[in-house]
Amino acid sequence: MKCKTVNEKIPVSDSEFKVETISKKSAISDTTFVSLKAMSTDFVFDMKYATNDNFLKQAVYDCPECYLRQKTVVALIEANKEFISLGYRIKIFDCYRPLSIQKKMWKIVPNPVYVADPAKGSIHNRGCAVDITLVDATGKELDMGTPFDFFGEASSHNYTNVTDEVKKNRQLLKEVMLKHNFKSFDSEWWHYNLNGGNLEKLANFNWDCN
Repeated sequence: MKCKTVNEKIPVSDSEFKVETISKKSAISDTTFVSLKAMSTDFVFDMKYATNDNFLKQAVYDCPECYLRQKTVVALIEANKEFISLGYRIKIFDCYRPLSIQKKMWKIVPNPVYVADPAKGSIHNRGCAVDITLVDATGKELDMGTPFDFFGEASSHNYTNVTDEVKKNRQLLKEVMLKHNFKSFDSEWWHYNLNGGNLEKLANFNWDCN
């Protein structure tokens, strides 16, 4: 798919918006944005912000695409390979988020507890963060104790008042993701940032839904 840039006061080089195909994978810069769906068919996608099934109660994406920096995709694919070897797969809830969408979300819920202030941006806006869970061989989500985007202490990695099964599932997700160059986010069991992702530039392109 072809991506189009949006005029913003954020310095970004044109090369960062070039979407590559699988056949050109070997020549892709690690900071280039690519479609995860084009790079692997081994993930399950449930892009919540393209639906009304999210804490905003409305869709903010025009279509359910998942773009990330190439280096994020590479690390995520490697993590998924390990999960597959264990009988699971990664299910994706959110990927790269354009800064314009971050502003839209902030306008709906202007609370930093729930939405990152677009003045600073988030790792999602840098193409280096994913919101995920695991599914088993039948496609059923593993029990993580709370739904995705449940903003309460029960979603924290440090929360201990959960079943042994939930502890085991969260630990599995965390151990494998950390092993493959991601960092966990203490208050959200589903959120993972690529190490060094905070050093990337904020981005604001919107993918073509046609």
